[in-house]
Amino acid sequence: MTPQLQQAIRLLQLSSLELQAEIQEALESNPLLEVEEDFDYDDPQIIRKDDNEASREISQLEHSDIPEDLPVDSQWEDTFEQQYTGSGSLSSSDNDFERDNHDESGDTLQQHLLWQMRLTPFTEVEQAIATVIIDSIEDDGYLKISIEDVLHSLGDEFPEVELEDIETVLHRIHHFDPVGVGARDLRECLLIQLRAFQPAVGEHSALLAELIDKHLDALARRDYAQIKRALRISDDELTDLVRSIQMLNPRPGSLIQVDNTEYIVPDVYVRKLNGRWQLSLNPDNAPKIQIAEHYAQLINRADNSAENTYLKNNLQEARWFLKSLQSRNETLLKVTQAIIERQQGFLEHGEEAMKPLVLADIAETVEMHESTISRVTTRKYLHTPRGIFELKFFFSSHVSTESGGECSATAIRAIIKKLVAAENPRKPLSDSKIADILGEQGINVARRTIAKYRETLAIPPSNERKRLV
Repeated sequence: MTPQLQQAIRLLQLSSLELQAEIQEALESNPLLEVEEDFDYDDPQIIRKDDNEASREISQLEHSDIPEDLPVDSQWEDTFEQQYTGSGSLSSSDNDFERDNHDESGDTLQQHLLWQMRLTPFTEVEQAIATVIIDSIEDDGYLKISIEDVLHSLGDEFPEVELEDIETVLHRIHHFDPVGVGARDLRECLLIQLRAFQPAVGEHSALLAELIDKHLDALARRDYAQIKRALRISDDELTDLVRSIQMLNPRPGSLIQVDNTEYIVPDVYVRKLNGRWQLSLNPDNAPKIQIAEHYAQLINRADNSAENTYLKNNLQEARWFLKSLQSRNETLLKVTQAIIERQQGFLEHGEEAMKPLVLADIAETVEMHESTISRVTTRKYLHTPRGIFELKFFFSSHVSTESGGECSATAIRAIIKKLVAAENPRKPLSDSKIADILGEQGINVARRTIAKYRETLAIPPSNERKRLV
């Protein structure tokens, strides 16, 4: 993960309000950036008029022409000033990586993981195991109980579960967003992330794995001589390895934090024009910025004075920031386009026409990682003729139908809500009766599933709904 890619991912997970603050900070700190006054919001770069219009993947930033000598604020040595704590995580009063990647989400870490769990093809037993594991994950992202404790927590309800089954489920949770969540110690956490990001690490992956696996204590003590002897590497090679480790997050749970209530501002609009659903970014979310040409023209390429170097460095940072913003916009449009193509039934007819959709479906369509799709759809809102919805809303697990098809959980909840609204209040529908009605429509749903969906809709049971009129 290059610094360019790291910044692009960080911008991608920001909400619209946080993005505005980020852009304002960049404008105030970088004289080479300015607001573009005459900006045409009908520009095809902003409004997506062609469903097949090409969009860039975030990883293409790695192949851009941005100079590689862009200065970085923090030095890699600063990351290892801290000492290990007994919990196996790094303690630091000023962790630059953690602060820069702080994700103030409205969901708790557990809610964020449970949402992903429901979209994962787990069996009922695997869901029970995953629920116990997720409930036991601390705010920093670590699992602080043993798999034996997880087995004990399942009790006699699932006697067929073995320790190997728990390890299998835990391994899948490790690759939820944020990657590395559920690790039992720092070593395991970093190795999980290293395997996930291995293509970006390239030829250094084997050395990095050995460094993390066998010499993490020496790295914490800053015993670089011992590490160099053990790995048979030079100072420069060790520097490269530690810079790569800086790209990993020792506290993955810190990326998902509960924040204060914030206003909902749509990121994308969808409108039906000439019989087609078309997307456009919300132009009010952030000012359009550009390179300040009057400053750029002052740069003398052959001048190495302090003033000229300052301008050149800021020009590089400005170009980098603009590329990251452009990538964020294109990725957001690309993912949203893939979602509405699957959920046009909802736009036309409402929740009862919602189709089953999981992260993997969109990830495959746009050729991105599922964790990236999770970032894009978290705290990003789509303005539709039916209201404003978080992009997460359009994902839903499925229930099989008698015809061999699938019905989304969202559609089933909408049907339940409609049935309850139309029921006779003297004789309200029981969960079993609702299951029977759905069965007559070819949707096979167990009574306990109906009860679960009803509870999520805050609909009381039939005995509490019964009333005289």
